[in-house]
Amino acid sequence: MPIKTNLTFFIPDFENTLEFPFISGGIKAGFPSPAADFDESKISLDNVLVKNREATFYAKASGNSMIGAGIDDGDIMVIDRSLEPTNNKIAVCCIDGEFTVKRIKTDKNCVYLMPENSAFEPIKVTENNELIIWGIVTYVIKSV
Repeated sequence: MPIKTNLTFFIPDFENTLEFPFISGGIKAGFPSPAADFDESKISLDNVLVKNREATFYAKASGNSMIGAGIDDGDIMVIDRSLEPTNNKIAVCCIDGEFTVKRIKTDKNCVYLMPENSAFEPIKVTENNELIIWGIVTYVIKSV
């Protein structure tokens, strides 16, 4: 039986794209570097995170079945519906009328929806299930 996940879906707003300051050279997570080494430019997150505007949407994750994949409760996922749902991709799925986000695992003639948390069981998709792959997760936006 699938884990019930309440996802909230959002559509990117490309009409009102905001640009924010962006340090393109990166910021070292190790030893400090002089601030003068960084050139500041502008970035639009929609333009960086969205490859196919017509097929991309955002959803807020609910629950903790995917924490091993870096998807925590409350994170915003960027989901592209134009990508092929292949083995090992993380997908937003609708199984038997309930939304969930899981890793796709194909094994011979069987498909599994795999959690990334050992407290949860894999979902074996059988001929008795109705499975719709809504899209592939391409990015996760986190709050710290």
